[in-house]
Amino acid sequence: MTDTLTDPAEASTRGAALVEKTAVEAYVPPAKPSLIGLSRAELSERLGSLGVAPAQRKMRVQQLWHWIYFRGASSFDAMTSVSKDTRAKLAEHFTVDRPEVVAEQISNDGTRKWLLRLPSGDNVEKPHEVECVYIPETDRGTLCVSSQVGCTLNCTFCHTGTQRLVRNLTAGEIVGQVMVARDRLNDWADRENGTRLVTNVVMMGMGEPLYNFDAVRDALLIVSDNEGIGISRRRITLSTSGVVPNIIRTGEEIGVMLAISLHAVRDELRNELVPLNRKYPIAELLQSCRDYPGASNARRITFEYVMLKGVNDSLDDAKLLVKLLKGIPAKINLIPFNPWPGTRYECSDWDQIEKFSEYIFNAGYSSPVRTPRGRDILAACGQLKSETEKLSARERQALRAMAMTD
Repeated sequence: MTDTLTDPAEASTRGAALVEKTAVEAYVPPAKPSLIGLSRAELSERLGSLGVAPAQRKMRVQQLWHWIYFRGASSFDAMTSVSKDTRAKLAEHFTVDRPEVVAEQISNDGTRKWLLRLPSGDNVEKPHEVECVYIPETDRGTLCVSSQVGCTLNCTFCHTGTQRLVRNLTAGEIVGQVMVARDRLNDWADRENGTRLVTNVVMMGMGEPLYNFDAVRDALLIVSDNEGIGISRRRITLSTSGVVPNIIRTGEEIGVMLAISLHAVRDELRNELVPLNRKYPIAELLQSCRDYPGASNARRITFEYVMLKGVNDSLDDAKLLVKLLKGIPAKINLIPFNPWPGTRYECSDWDQIEKFSEYIFNAGYSSPVRTPRGRDILAACGQLKSETEKLSARERQALRAMAMTD
């Protein structure tokens, strides 16, 4: 079915704005909230609410931090260095629950995808779900983490973009995805051989991280804390479609590696592929990259470029890409398009991808072609989508109609 809109890119942008304005739900915490995702200061406040004396809180906070984020304790009973009285009080009012694994799929290449149900209050009609993916490689294990239930950007090549935005995740729900992965992979501190399976984290799952900046920031500061989960900030990458005002903040307040979902070198095409471009066009986006704190040849910005047959894969596109990135310490990840049911795009021919990559490489930029992982379980880049939140064709048509009258 083809759209009947006179300007699909503009309608997609207006539709995204409408979804963001009307469909985002507030987080409803469970009656007994989890302590996961709280900073040290917030843990101290919770202990104070239980009557723990100020003089004891610093020690207790360090104990909780160690048990939750270093050892991965799933209950207060396991925290043997904490007094029984304190453990009992904590268990009465709080949990250390993570998201619940509803389903696990394992690809032929070893990639794992988890459908995670998020804890919520009793008055929530239907618990929300997100997807999280673990990608094992010979020298690393990368966890792809979600930041929102659904997405508001409506990028036309992305399966997740066909799902409505429901709400932002909390810091605890973001950290909880990392903890679930370590639970499932037996990857905590007492792992027998001492090596880690989850070595890298990428904020490339469901949602736009920079539209949920505060929670993403707080979560990644916990994930990178060397007294807890301890994943280096240089092994954490945040990917954005180009929310320009928060790009500099990412460098200043989080300090992780930056990736930009670019996918086109001309505004008219990027307006269609990534409708956010109408708000933050390419020139403005690239200037924020030039100004990104800490960017250097040792800390290059990654530009993600999905290869779409006959759309953005010509040598002219490659030449303009090199010209646009001049002066930015950059590498370009070329991503073969991962098909999904109903898409109108095709992956570029392999010969064309190689020619595109060779031109960029000869211009002095690293241009690896990302090996598709987890395609058979819809776990590859752009394929994540929670079954419980997807829009039907009728709902998408209604959304388009609403966008035209908004």
